[in-house]
Amino acid sequence: MKEIIINKNKDGSNLIALVENGRLIEKYDEEKEKNAFEGNIYCGIIRDILPAMQSAFIDIGENKNAFIHIKDIIPKVSNITGNKEENLEKYKISDYLKIKEPILVQIKKDQENQKGARISKHISLTGRLCVLMVNVNFITVSQKIENVEEHNRLKTIARKILSEIKTNEHYGLILRTAAENKQEDEIKEEVEKLMQLWEKIQKSYSEATKNGKPQLIFQNYDVISKFLTSVLDTNIDRVIVNDADLYELIKNYINSINKQNIELVLREEDLTNIHELNKQIEEMAQRKIWLRCGGFITIDKTEALTAIDINSGKFTGKKNSSKENTICKVNQEATIEIAKQLRLRNISGIIVIDYIDMEDDADRKNIIKLLNDELKKDRSKTQVMGFTKLDLLEMTRKKI
Repeated sequence: MKEIIINKNKDGSNLIALVENGRLIEKYDEEKEKNAFEGNIYCGIIRDILPAMQSAFIDIGENKNAFIHIKDIIPKVSNITGNKEENLEKYKISDYLKIKEPILVQIKKDQENQKGARISKHISLTGRLCVLMVNVNFITVSQKIENVEEHNRLKTIARKILSEIKTNEHYGLILRTAAENKQEDEIKEEVEKLMQLWEKIQKSYSEATKNGKPQLIFQNYDVISKFLTSVLDTNIDRVIVNDADLYELIKNYINSINKQNIELVLREEDLTNIHELNKQIEEMAQRKIWLRCGGFITIDKTEALTAIDINSGKFTGKKNSSKENTICKVNQEATIEIAKQLRLRNISGIIVIDYIDMEDDADRKNIIKLLNDELKKDRSKTQVMGFTKLDLLEMTRKKI
């Protein structure tokens, strides 16, 4: 059974948990997430331009100026790679930005420690079924939709919807995993709502430029709304809440998306006692995670990356088992646990995994396949780069 549990704490904040068969698989704390601004759109004011770095600092009205790079300013040159492979030396940032001028930007990466937020002029608006991208000619379908026929069907629907739009704007679409098996009318309705939202954002920005001050134009949902929008289409069986107002809010939302098969329960008590959630949350803070075989992994986050180390610990293998089989057993079990922990702790950015050394390339390939298979359960975008010459596995994960 898959459940969403939303517990209103004594301080008024909410704890949001996604539970599968009694095990916590995702957890979000509204109090900790209140400084998460990713997706917000601002009228920013250009404060400083750094020609040598092809970048600038933009005042968006938050406590730190945000950072923008030339690749996030110029139009996307490729529908596949964006500006990642573009020769940026032929551009001059001073041709695009002027000090004290307003600029419409969206936060792509929240501020961390001493670094300000990373922003972009490339605006995208996220719905339940799709993502609308502004000023690009780009259609793609979630890689998690593996059925080729369904993949092509959704692309055809997207092309048709965009071709029927009477506007001077250029739009692109990303069909999300939740769009799988959805009908054209439902997808079109959401696209039209996102376009209407974009029109409102443009009008608000036009008004904001008149006073010359930075300000928030569009807030990318609160934590609960963002979570429900992304999760309710993933075969949820039940939602449990302990607040009457929140109960009514979710009830209306479930009805609006025709998900009446989801059981909604109001239980006015501390919900962290269900499935011993409080204990499971405490375990999330531990650096060391023991594996069933007796080995363990350790997780250490630095400013640059997250390092995960695998150790055989107490596991010495079964009787008559070879050293290679013992190593493979620990590495395989660790791989499954690592995929769980990345999702549970919402670890993002560069991740480096130090596996117990494997002598056979076939074993490394098996580990990469297993990791990719386990990461398919993750709602976030992940990319496994493979093993380096130092036998470290590199991967990335986008924060939810």
